[in-house]
Formats: sequence, structure tokens, C-alpha cells
Amino acid sequence: MFDNTNLIAIQVNGESYTCYPQTYLPKLIEQMGLNPRLVAVEYNGEILHRQFWSDTQIKEGDRLEIVTIVGGG
Repeated sequence: MFDNTNLIAIQVNGESYTCYPQTYLPKLIEQMGLNPRLVAVEYNGEILHRQFWSDTQIKEGDRLEIVTIVGGG
């Protein structure tokens, strides 16, 4: 059973979202059911390059914009 008392509040695409403390960005993206290869992330107002994702730990109050990349022709 999960303990919801330890969840932290963040914003994802303008919506309230909760996750566990010490969650790293790739894990959060996975938990949201998104393919990390097909998204771009803005973290607290700045585009976050993929090379920094694995070092980015989500903290209380963080604001993320996650955009799915769509191909077309």
C-alpha cells in the first residue's frame, strides 16, 4: 500500500499533480505514461535539455510543461 502523506505537489501543464519526493524526471515521465523519446520538457520556465533529465530531481512546487512531439508530413 502506498503512503500518500509523503507526496509533493507540482504543476504539470498548468494542472496540479503529485509525486513522491526524490522522483527523477525520467521516472515522472514514465509514471505519466509518456514516451521520453517523444517529449520536450520545460522545467520551471526553461527548456531542459535531455542530457540533464537523469540529474533533475522533482521538488515541491516545481512547474513543468511537457509537450509531446508529433510527426507529420
